[in-house]
Amino acid sequence: MSDNYLTVIPTDPYWRPGRDPADRATAALSRMLPDDDARRGLEAKWHDSVEVVDCGANLERISCRHCGGEFASGWWGETVSKCYDEGFSTLVVTVPCCGVETSLNELVYDWPMGFAQFRIEVLYPNRAWLTDEELATLTDALGHPLRQILIHI
Repeated sequence: MSDNYLTVIPTDPYWRPGRDPADRATAALSRMLPDDDARRGLEAKWHDSVEVVDCGANLERISCRHCGGEFASGWWGETVSKCYDEGFSTLVVTVPCCGVETSLNELVYDWPMGFAQFRIEVLYPNRAWLTDEELATLTDALGHPLRQILIHI
């Protein structure tokens, strides 16, 4: 059996909200869910360090924001493992395609992925992507820009 999550994370991987803004954003997301089954899977999570928030089986490719070069999954996996071993103290890497220094968080992920110390996620959300307006509502409630990730594992 597979699991599906709708997840929102701050655009800044190192940013973590206080309890009140997180509760406001979680409540706002709850109102966007279609039914009680989806609401049961809703949870805000704080982590001690940055974590990879990947889209699971939804991932199709990873490419460079600067030159458009596509990365082999081996390069990305090795690079993330090295950053993990260093406690994700930095996400800055030099990409092999054009030699530009950039953040792993700023690569182009198709489907979206990211890195975060905080997330709000819904297991079995019974809906697809949030609209731009819904994401803006959550951003206002949390007080920080967000990105959304649909995870299929």
